[in-house]
Parts: sequence; structure tokens; C-alpha cells
Amino acid sequence: MFAGIKEDIASVYHRDPAARNNFDVLTNYPGLHAIWLHRASHRLWRKNWLWLARFISTFARWLTGIEIHPGATIGKRFFIDHGMGVVIGETAEIGDDVTLYHGVTLGGTSWNVGKRHPTLKDGVVVGAGAKVLGPITINENAKVGSNSVVIKDVPKETTVLGIPGRVVSKANGNAQSQRDKIAKKYGFDAYAVSPDNPDPVANAIGLMLEHLHLVDSKVEDMCGEINKMGGNVCDKKFPELNLPDFLNDDFDPKI
Repeated sequence: MFAGIKEDIASVYHRDPAARNNFDVLTNYPGLHAIWLHRASHRLWRKNWLWLARFISTFARWLTGIEIHPGATIGKRFFIDHGMGVVIGETAEIGDDVTLYHGVTLGGTSWNVGKRHPTLKDGVVVGAGAKVLGPITINENAKVGSNSVVIKDVPKETTVLGIPGRVVSKANGNAQSQRDKIAKKYGFDAYAVSPDNPDPVANAIGLMLEHLHLVDSKVEDMCGEINKMGGNVCDKKFPELNLPDFLNDDFDPKI
């Protein structure tokens, strides 16, 4: 038991830079207190001491603000950061090195007896306020974004965002390299214009850059053909676009 407590405390240092020392972690981390009390209630639950197991679970909820059903199965080095409002259902299964933030719900979508709560494989991270619902599986090292609602299985090493949760596809390396070159050409910082960026505004900027680049290429081709026929067009370069030109320090949002 003490070896498990030491392992839990050591795992906090890898995931919370605010952790100062062992005594601080031991006394001021309600997520750990909830996990330790759950281990006691889970053992009683498995021995069919159901009322006492639920009583300890209820006491843990009162003490920490975290509700873990004694029937839930939890692996090693599980960490609940902050923790307030976390709810973990009876048939939930959590692997090793999983991290949950405050407001997370691992809930069910059915009143039928049997497996009705999620399974989180090793290394999963679930952001604040996310809801993972039903007998689904979040596979190894996957991440669930804050406030997302996930109702389908999630492949390993992917990120899920939104309502309902959708996998953020990883950008092709060549596509990303091409977009970076376009952004550089027009004087934009390539930051936040990657094809897999979940921010719709940033992604729209990236798409606009690609469209602008295509239009410029077509215009240059047309100018070249016209000049070959004796015309004299496009003798001047297009003015460069620079991001600071779009920033107005005198802008008043009230106007």
C-alpha cells in the first residue's frame, strides 16, 4: 500500500509543475486523496461489502468533490488534477498513467445492467469539463480536449475535440511544408495556420493563404502569356503583405 502511495506522489511531479515537496503533495492534493479512498472502497466492493464501500465513496466525495464509484477499476499512477466535479461511473476502466482534469465525467448512456461506462487505456489525458459517455474505448495516449463530448471510440495517439468529439486529423508533412512556405511568402508568421489547427479562425486564415497563392499563380501565368503576345502588363511586383500592417494600435473595439 505504501509503495503505491509513493508511486502516486512521484507521478505528480511529472504532471504538475506546482508540486513543491512530498508533504505538500501528500496533504494538499484532493485528487490523490480520492484515489486512495477509492482503492479502499474498491476492495470492499469486490468482497461484496457494498454498503460500506458506497459509504466510503460518499465520504470521499464530501471530502474532495470527486465522485468515484467503488466498482470502477483504476490502474497505477492515475492522477486527477484539481479534481472538483469529477465523476467516474461504476463500470469505468482506467489504465496506467491516465490524467483527468476537473469537471470530467466518465458516464453512462444507458440504464441497462452491464458495461455502460468508458474504458481509458494507458496514457490517456482528458481535459477539464470533458464528458466521455457510454461503453466506448479511448485508446493509448489519446487526448480529449476540454469541454468535449465523446460518444465514440478514439484511436490511439490522437486528439478529440468538440461536441460531438471529432478526431483532429494529423496534417500531411508535405501539405504542412507547403503552407509554411506560402505563409512566409506573404509575410505571415506560420504560427497557428497549420492544417490540423483546431481553431477555426486560424484554419480559415490558412485556407485564405492557399487561395491567395493560387490566384497569384494564375495571374502570373496570364501576365506571362499576354507579354509573349506583345503586351506590357504586370511590370510591377505586387505589394508585400505584412502582418503588422493589419494591426492598428488606435483601434477602438467600442466603435
